[in-house]
Amino acid sequence: MVGKEILVNVGRTETRAAILEEGHLVELYVERESSQRVAGNIYKGRVANVLPGMQAAFVDIGLDRNAFLYVDDLGGYLHSHEEGEGEAEDEPVAVMPARPHNKKKINELLKEGQEIVVQVTKDPIGTKGARVVTHLSLPGRYLVLMPTLDYIGISRRIENQAERDRLKAIAKKVRPRGMGLIVRTVAEGQDENELATDARLLLHMWERIRQRARRLSAPALLYKDYDLIYRLLRDILSEEVDKFVVDNKAEYHRALELAKSISPNLKGRIQLYTDEIPLFENRNLETEIQRVLRRKVWLPSGGYLIIDEMEALTSIDVNTGKFVGSTNLADTVLRTNLEATREIARQLRLRNLGGIIIVDFIDMDKEEDRKQVLARLEQETRRDRTKTHILGFTQLGLVEITRKKTRESLTSLIQRPCPYCDGTGRVMAEETVAARAERELRKLVRMSDVEAVLLAVHPSVAALLIGSGGSNLRRLEEELGKSIFVKGNDRLHIEEIKVLAAGSRQEVEAKAMPVHEGQVLEVEVEEPHMSNTNDGIARLEGYVLNIEGAGHQVGERLKVQVTKVFRTYARGKVVGEAAGSPSNASAPSAVSS
Repeated sequence: MVGKEILVNVGRTETRAAILEEGHLVELYVERESSQRVAGNIYKGRVANVLPGMQAAFVDIGLDRNAFLYVDDLGGYLHSHEEGEGEAEDEPVAVMPARPHNKKKINELLKEGQEIVVQVTKDPIGTKGARVVTHLSLPGRYLVLMPTLDYIGISRRIENQAERDRLKAIAKKVRPRGMGLIVRTVAEGQDENELATDARLLLHMWERIRQRARRLSAPALLYKDYDLIYRLLRDILSEEVDKFVVDNKAEYHRALELAKSISPNLKGRIQLYTDEIPLFENRNLETEIQRVLRRKVWLPSGGYLIIDEMEALTSIDVNTGKFVGSTNLADTVLRTNLEATREIARQLRLRNLGGIIIVDFIDMDKEEDRKQVLARLEQETRRDRTKTHILGFTQLGLVEITRKKTRESLTSLIQRPCPYCDGTGRVMAEETVAARAERELRKLVRMSDVEAVLLAVHPSVAALLIGSGGSNLRRLEEELGKSIFVKGNDRLHIEEIKVLAAGSRQEVEAKAMPVHEGQVLEVEVEEPHMSNTNDGIARLEGYVLNIEGAGHQVGERLKVQVTKVFRTYARGKVVGEAAGSPSNASAPSAVSS
């Protein structure tokens, strides 16, 4: 079994990268031309306004929305250098040590109109602007340079103490004076020459940024982080990766050139994919990506997770589902919860869930079982490159997790809120819409002097408004003293109510009933009649035509003569087959002859 793979699909408008571990998709990156990421970019910005009540400021960096700068993220040019050593997160964007809260007020540090250099740590998400800091960080292959901090950090993923000590000693020798360095995980086993070269490149990059900052007026982009393929080579390609597969010839050759300077010893792992079947399709990733979007995630045993992403937090509910176990209830619950920990850790990475995550495991009576589940969850999240903390069980028996949020979640990136339900995931019941339609009819009649009204609604709502045999429609007409016509239109959203006409009965009736007795039409049979399957149903702008004996001719175009016209439907009989092959029939239509 292949351990770890990086698969890159290069499209015309977007590039996608899938990270696989033991054949399972664990991370997915999507980068589009139309919406480039800004996290990691460095800007010269201008303070737009200072908010003492929030201890924050908004900074104009040239994006659509001003960036948000919190007082504790102020540093760099504004403070004296901070000194220290310690562990650090192995992240390419804005890596910095924990530091005490800023004791000064925001309005003592910043003034409106002031120009400052900032780095984006969090992309704009939803209605929120980018999050920025003034402590800057420049990621290289083995090191991260922090020009505004006097600090040395070693990635906490490097666990061997002797190796940590060796790397710390090298970092002290190669770091530029007065600046900070973080040693990244991939530096493990590298010699001093490799780290020194990386430090020199980063220092040269910083000098170019400083020159641009002196030359340009705010707002201005001083440094743009590299594209997706470069970042994958820089941040993820390592000895752990068996294959780096690219399905585009030009990008494959570019990746080889980049690898010469970034990781020449791993150049041989970069491969070009040339099969006719698309790369993601061949590896069954398209299906897997669709599965990621679902609310319910099945576990191998038959249990499942329910994942709900909300504005303030994400909730994950664990259920036994079809898994009934083989010994006792406590064992079944424990096994399901333990199995869920692995899938939860995978879903955090795959969906890029950030912020507060609440997990509702199945209730466990034994304290040792709860400890076992927490330990397994800790173990499963260790592979996550994004900072993740398991805070333990709350008093309500829920597990609280926090995970650093630097960019949109995967579902937010590749989906949009439903324009019909406005993101609720639910629509009004037909009965609710029918009742609302009746209220709107009463309001219309009360506010205007009309004889008749023509209403268009979804067919399932129309059926309720009309009632069995037209009983509800007759009741409405008696109550309102008006003629009411209802059209069912399956092109309308189920919650939509349209008043098509209101006026004299003659005018409204002409619009409501588009056919007359004796008329011959060409129509397509859409479905058998619900209660009399011998007859077929065609529709003309939502008006129903009941065709005698056409129930077995669904999909065929027929010539039909109208024999009887009613308020909500008409009857007809077949008088011939329409011109053209039935199999080539177009969408339902009607033509008078």
